[in-house]
Amino acid sequence: MSASQHDSGNPQSQDVVSLSLQTSPDARAKQKIATLLEDIEILKQDKATKNRKTTYYVSQGRAIRRMVILYNPIEDLVKENDRRCEETNDDSTVENSQDCLQRSYIELSKVLPWLHEKLAKIDNEESEDMIKKLKRGMDSARGDDTGTLKDLVATWVNVEYSPIPLIMPGDKHHRGFVNNACGKLLCPVEWHWEDALVKAGIRDRTTAFIVSENSWPSFMYENYTADTKNLERGLMKLKLLLMFIASQGFKWMVKVMALIFLRITDAPKDDQTMLRHAKGDSSHDCVHCLPDFFEHAPGPAAQARVRELLEWWTRKVFGRNHRQDLTQDVISQMSVSALAVQRQQMEDATFDSN
Repeated sequence: MSASQHDSGNPQSQDVVSLSLQTSPDARAKQKIATLLEDIEILKQDKATKNRKTTYYVSQGRAIRRMVILYNPIEDLVKENDRRCEETNDDSTVENSQDCLQRSYIELSKVLPWLHEKLAKIDNEESEDMIKKLKRGMDSARGDDTGTLKDLVATWVNVEYSPIPLIMPGDKHHRGFVNNACGKLLCPVEWHWEDALVKAGIRDRTTAFIVSENSWPSFMYENYTADTKNLERGLMKLKLLLMFIASQGFKWMVKVMALIFLRITDAPKDDQTMLRHAKGDSSHDCVHCLPDFFEHAPGPAAQARVRELLEWWTRKVFGRNHRQDLTQDVISQMSVSALAVQRQQMEDATFDSN
């Protein structure tokens, strides 16, 4: 066998045949640039999608703080609902705070109907990211509300009690029980702030004068005074609430009352511990007492009194409107009804002409 024949039979000695069609270096460079630009565009689209999601979640979070909960973390609401789904013992004891969390979760599902289904579909990492963005919107909404109340609460206390020195909106060192005017407003209605023993006991944090969410503060009552034999009389008729509703709107009144409480107690951390003698955090737990008063009346008579209170607020803010005097004959002569009749007449006339 010849050498040439031997070489032809050896695959390693054969020339490798390329199937590529030769292009210029410039053309290949342009193609690489085009591919990179395409990758960059995809990354931009991904970033834009993430930004849109962030903006959406943040805006939705603002609704949660305004319409569902003021203080509880959204994770607590989700955990409570999950706990109830997994609970097999129907006789298990449920605390009032757990009921509040579950009611808040139900309200959350009404305000954000997509959220419950979304949580069931996404993994834990994506869920945490979504909740983080919702919380950003929640905190932003509460910051806006409390910021609005800073000047209003300070002005109200200064006008009502003329404290010396006057309360400054940004000053946290002269509020709470250290301030005589604020202390009188925050004092539980079962005690009298003017009593030196009461004042000293609260400020010294003695066990005889424990301030907690189990007491209504005096500022929640009309003229800051409660009838101990009928504690419902005058409750929720605070002047500052009417001032705020008149300037900001009627919609958030229960949340506003809780925020007013927090602004009056806006004091150094050492002073705020006076509100934590009992289990939990009084300023947080007080928030639960407010919706419970309206939403969980014990019976028809109490529900009727709640409606009367709401009507009282309406009259105070908007004045008497005498809606009960609007008979059908009167309504038929008013502009809305008259316009509807005129439009129908013109429509009939056009139809008849054709």
